[in-house]
Amino acid sequence: MRDFPSCFGESGVQIADAASSSTSSAGTKGSAAQNLVTCLYRAQLSGRPCAISVTWSRSLMGQGLSVGVDDLSGSGSGSGQCLCKADIKPWLFSKKKGSRSLDADGGKVDIFWDLSGARFGAGPEPLEGFYVAVVFDLELVLLLGDMKKEAYRKTGATRPVSNAAFVARREHIYGKKLYSAKAQFCDNGQFHDLVIECDTLGLKDPCLEIRIDKKPVMQVKRLAWKFRGNQTILVDGLPVEVFWDVHSWLFGSTTSNAVFMFQTCQAPEKSMPWSYSQIFRESRAQGLGFSLILYAWKIE
Repeated sequence: MRDFPSCFGESGVQIADAASSSTSSAGTKGSAAQNLVTCLYRAQLSGRPCAISVTWSRSLMGQGLSVGVDDLSGSGSGSGQCLCKADIKPWLFSKKKGSRSLDADGGKVDIFWDLSGARFGAGPEPLEGFYVAVVFDLELVLLLGDMKKEAYRKTGATRPVSNAAFVARREHIYGKKLYSAKAQFCDNGQFHDLVIECDTLGLKDPCLEIRIDKKPVMQVKRLAWKFRGNQTILVDGLPVEVFWDVHSWLFGSTTSNAVFMFQTCQAPEKSMPWSYSQIFRESRAQGLGFSLILYAWKIE
């Protein structure tokens, strides 16, 4: 499985099928991928639509951050052009704050961050006490974190005409039988505890169950025959389409991963495009709702 890049171009977005990740190095890749979270936002650059990806990572070297800006104003092959990308390497976080200035299609994109007082949980992204700001020609395009006043004072930027929309998230989770994640299915919506339970070891008829806030919302029996599929559930009164692919768990190596996707608006077709790149292009450009993609890795 290939890491998905910070810029989501038509040719750049290549998220492999879960089934193709069953390689001899899957265990190593899974271990590294578990410390990687990527979020995708739809925003405006002086009235021009764009997609901004923010990737948080953690390794033995420390915290890492990558920010990419993708142009969405074109059509066809011109849509999705990567305007700029900044990689803040882990060792650069020694100061815990800084900025980066990049040229982007005749303008200037400035990225500011301050994690000097950030609090981190089990994952690679900070929980509070931080900000990350993306500024285009002195207009604030994206602001993350709870230190909003400090961010405006540091950047000197004006407030955006429209706020950026959180449209997609990709996360790696791991476990033996239970796989847990936090899920928020709409802007400013409630955070939910999401649990995926699936035991495939030594069972003739494995079963898949998904619970939200401890309540079962979906169960798939005869999983060996239904290793890929989709089903609609209701969360906060909203229809959420759930797609799953557990082929690698059942027929791949013991260190391979399954893939789950939760989407608040259905794609035009009921069937799932298992390359996932189509879903990300549609989510960012056509406003098809929020998409959460979970890569679930089995650990021994």
